[in-house]
Amino acid sequence: RFRYILAFKNHGWQAGATLSHSHSQIIALPVTPKAIKEKLAGALAYYEQKERNIFADILRQELRDGRRIVDQNGAFVCFCPYAARFPFEICVMPRRQNPEFHRIGDDEILPLADALKSSLLRLRAGLNCPQYNVILHTAPARFPKRGYWGTLDQNFRWHLEITPRLTQIAGFEMGTGFFVSPVMPEEAAQFLKDVET
Repeated sequence: RFRYILAFKNHGWQAGATLSHSHSQIIALPVTPKAIKEKLAGALAYYEQKERNIFADILRQELRDGRRIVDQNGAFVCFCPYAARFPFEICVMPRRQNPEFHRIGDDEILPLADALKSSLLRLRAGLNCPQYNVILHTAPARFPKRGYWGTLDQNFRWHLEITPRLTQIAGFEMGTGFFVSPVMPEEAAQFLKDVET
């Protein structure tokens, strides 16, 4: 009966932590959340228009440009997104196409741990232990229903989003859905890349 499994970590009260110690949560939902539906619909529209995976294109562009890369290893790339919503936001994306986190390969587990650890240590050392959220974006549960997210294997890729809470969401963001980051992603990536961990 569950449509979506949401895994996330809230670190600090500004990030929504309800306990004083750092912790992660997993929540099973009977619906696919609106934000995920919009992400999936955007990925599908891009795939139908370009006949390519948007996540593969983003990763290829980030690797080619290189200015927003924070760290990388053989299986994962950590970068500050081009249109970051928050200062020093980091996306941890697998190099291998896979829409579902639970299908991660055994050879990807340690590289993922290294990528996540590297990103969080850089944020901690460079930004004086900021409060943050880590959100796992993975495909929803698939049911044998005609047309229900049938192209996820081709057009969606699971990934992690790390959002430091250095600024507040205010009236403009809530009223428009637009986010303003006062730090250019290229500057954020260079700063984090240069941090001694």
